[in-house]
Amino acid sequence: MTAIETGDRIEPALLEDAPTNITDVVAELSAKAATLGSALHPRTASNLADLVRIMNTYYSNLIEGHHTRPRDIERALSGELDQDKKRRDLQLEAKAHVRVQGEVDELFANGRLPDPTSSDFILYLHREFYRDAPESMLRIKGAGREFAMEPGEWRSLPEHDVAVGQHLPPSSNRVPDFMRHFEARYRQQGQGKGSRILALPAAHHRLNYIHPFPDGNGRVSRLMSHAMAHTAGIGAHGLWSVSRGLARGLKSRSEYKQMMDYADTPRQNDLDGRGNLSLRALKEFTLWFLNVSLDQVTFMSGLFEIEALAGRFKKYVAQSNTLKPESSRLLEEALMRGEYDRGEAARITGLPERSARRVLNDVVAEGLLASATQKGPVSLRFPTDSLEIFFPRLYVQA
Repeated sequence: MTAIETGDRIEPALLEDAPTNITDVVAELSAKAATLGSALHPRTASNLADLVRIMNTYYSNLIEGHHTRPRDIERALSGELDQDKKRRDLQLEAKAHVRVQGEVDELFANGRLPDPTSSDFILYLHREFYRDAPESMLRIKGAGREFAMEPGEWRSLPEHDVAVGQHLPPSSNRVPDFMRHFEARYRQQGQGKGSRILALPAAHHRLNYIHPFPDGNGRVSRLMSHAMAHTAGIGAHGLWSVSRGLARGLKSRSEYKQMMDYADTPRQNDLDGRGNLSLRALKEFTLWFLNVSLDQVTFMSGLFEIEALAGRFKKYVAQSNTLKPESSRLLEEALMRGEYDRGEAARITGLPERSARRVLNDVVAEGLLASATQKGPVSLRFPTDSLEIFFPRLYVQA
């Protein structure tokens, strides 16, 4: 039997021979992710990715049992923090998540994203997430222990050992060895696209199984999965979020915890693989995780389809008490072109110069168009008040 305190405890770490029902989902996920947002102008896609980061944070918080409204996250990003300490801490937590995911997206876009399963990168995610955390967020209490967590450091002391539900992770003094084994098994250099996609669910579970940090393991694993989606070629420029799928499941919000617990199952018999953990459970978890991902890519593809989005612009304008009908033309132009000069408003709307300028100013005041400078080109924005119409069911609670 595999020794319980060696890295082999996380085996099987990969599906060496995935069944057809899994490889079929891998192929469909790869194809649909490749087309997600492909018709969008890069500027529009970039602004939508900003929205998805907030969505990802919202659902990641829900998984942790924290309900932080999208409006509260937006306020935190603009530096407007709540006076209530508990809500303020949740805002800071959300702000950190958005910032770190943005850094991951930028690293990938610039060709500088390291292997997401490397120990250095996983430590970086934890360190950056807790970089600006107040002392109260770093103070770990419970189970007769209390200590201050160090951002970006593995569990290392006896007081860091704790049961996670029914699961007892490796002892703290063994974490570095487990993470070396984890890194060696999931190193992505030289792997094909299909293999990288297949590795994503397993790495997500096995990192949580090791539980390398005193706290923040779930958040780090979801950020790692986001980065792995990029390097596996299914990141779609940050236009979908695995966290939304994990928080909602396919049929029930309880699925994520149930499937994570199920993937902890020890090997059942000689027909259940040769590792310490159940091969059958890993296959079922992988299939579930990939179907969740496919469901989210499909959902976001429908939301970001150009004709559908243009139709929602018209609906929003029609329901507005402040916007003129010609406003929808300004929004559609930004959708198609990414951005345009303010002086083009008359041509786009077909109105006289002064009237067109007033219509444009109303749209800017509504927060639907904005620019980097006061007189610079305008591009689309997606304020919280518009999301119910622009992106229906985006923030439906799990």
